[in-house]
Amino acid sequence: MEKSLSCDNLESMDSYKKDFINFMIQCEVLKFGSFTLKSGRKSPFFMNAGAYVTGKQLFQLGKYYEQAIHSNFGDDFDVLFGPAYKGIPLAVATTIAYSELYGKEIRYCSNRKEEKDHGADKGKILGSAIKDGDRVVIIEDVTTSGKSIEETYPIVKGQGSSPEKITIVGEIVSLNRMEKALDSEKSALQVITEKYGFHAKAIVSMDDVVEALYTNGDKSIITEEIKAQIDSYYQEYGARK
Repeated sequence: MEKSLSCDNLESMDSYKKDFINFMIQCEVLKFGSFTLKSGRKSPFFMNAGAYVTGKQLFQLGKYYEQAIHSNFGDDFDVLFGPAYKGIPLAVATTIAYSELYGKEIRYCSNRKEEKDHGADKGKILGSAIKDGDRVVIIEDVTTSGKSIEETYPIVKGQGSSPEKITIVGEIVSLNRMEKALDSEKSALQVITEKYGFHAKAIVSMDDVVEALYTNGDKSIITEEIKAQIDSYYQEYGARK
C-alpha cells in the first residue's frame, strides 16, 4: 500500500522537492528501519535507487533530476555522465526528460567497469564520447563517503586532449545524507565541492525529508521512535555545517 504525505504547509520547500520525497516513499526507494551501510555505519534510513524499476518511475525520476539540475546549475551543459552502474539509468532517464520537457538534446555517457577492447565502441566509455569543450554534469544516486568521485573525476577529465579542455559543471545526487565523510567532519558533498572546485548538490536533503515527513507530516512514516533514532545517528555522524 502506498503511503502519502501532507506537505501543504511547507512553503519554504520547492514544490518538486516535496513531490520527490513523496515519490521516493511511494516507490519504496527511501526506507526507515535499521540498515548497515557499505561504510559499516548502522543507519536508521536507507536509499536504494535500484528500486526504480518501471518506465513510468524512471521517466518521473528523470524529471526530478532535470528540475534539480536546472535549479542548481542551469542548462548550459552538453553531457550527463552517470558512473556505472546505478548512474547509467539515471543519466539515460534525465537525458530523455530534458528532451521531452525542454526540447534540449543533451548526451549521456558512462564508464565501463571493464574496458572493451574490440568493436567500433571499444574503450572505457559507454554512450556518447566526451570531447574538448564539453561541459559535463555528473549524476549519481547518493554519496556517503565521497569516494566514488575519486574514480569518476579522472575518467571524465581524461576524455579531453588535456584535462582543462573538459569542464565539470557540477554533480547532482538524489539525497544529501548530511553525514560526515569517512575522513572528514564535513559532508561528502562539501568535500567534493572544496576538493574539486565544482558544486555537488542534491535534489533533497535529510533535513527536507524530516521536515516533510515529521515536522509537517503526520508522523506515520517518520514516527517518534524513528525520529529519535535519526537524531541519535546525527549526533554521532552528522556533518559539520
